[in-house]
Amino acid sequence: MSELDPFKVFSGTKSRYLAEKICNHLNCPLGDMNITHFADGEFSVSYEESIRGAHVFLVQSTFPNADNLMELLLMIDAAKRASAKSIVAVCPYFGWARQDRKDKPRVSIGAKLVADLLSVAGIDRLITMDLHADQIQGFFDIPVDHLYASKVFLPYIESLHLDNLVIATPDVGGAKRASTFSKYLAVPLVLCHKTRAKANEVATIQIIGDVEGKNVVLLDDIVDTAGTITKAAAVMKEAGANTVRAMASHCVMSDPASDRVCESPLEEMVFTDSIPYRGTCSKVKQLSIANMFAETIRRVVTNESISSQYII
Repeated sequence: MSELDPFKVFSGTKSRYLAEKICNHLNCPLGDMNITHFADGEFSVSYEESIRGAHVFLVQSTFPNADNLMELLLMIDAAKRASAKSIVAVCPYFGWARQDRKDKPRVSIGAKLVADLLSVAGIDRLITMDLHADQIQGFFDIPVDHLYASKVFLPYIESLHLDNLVIATPDVGGAKRASTFSKYLAVPLVLCHKTRAKANEVATIQIIGDVEGKNVVLLDDIVDTAGTITKAAAVMKEAGANTVRAMASHCVMSDPASDRVCESPLEEMVFTDSIPYRGTCSKVKQLSIANMFAETIRRVVTNESISSQYII
């Protein structure tokens, strides 16, 4: 990288595990920053090294709880006031993305609000992955580099060498993602039609397609309570599937998700490490996205195209 364009990478508290991996791939040190917590729950951010004139990359996913988002906002504000040349938020998981529209009267559009908060705080660019809805990119008036977990998932699926492979989605909302995987791998696509009794509670799932004697890979973007994904796996096993495994970009895994996955017929539940997994289920596996984000950061700094970062 050019000495004319110095860059520094910093991390919030809960995303340090990923920032360290990214820095290892970039062969650079993780920036020195101090986050001080006070007795009343407030915290303050300070950079312990000069960032004047530097391109600053702030690695922080905004997964629960909301402190992660607030940390990121303070990191952005501090960098702006410390005369950083540019500020790039690196948010592998963009929280509140499921609130991308008014689906009933008198509700907020949380994704737009978070986009506004980040923009007003002062970011010049956002690097993220697998937004719940692609159109959230339009909530920003700055460049958004939207990466996809397919970069790590497709090579992993190919390494399994599964016969009679079928790509499936647990609900119609993920049909586009599953369709691109099935076309790339040249295998059949199976859809599930889901109805909900209420939020986080699935009522029924119906399979559209043939899974008998097949090895099924279920794809999703977020697994929260794991109700949908495990019920879909159970329905597919009942329909004669040989094996069922699942892959999802973001490992939210709220209770009782780990128990549900462990007790389900899933062979394995594969995530990226956009969110750290704190549970103990032996079926859960995480694939690192650090190299993908490190290469994207490198290309942003050197003004190179990032289109090669996309498989599909």
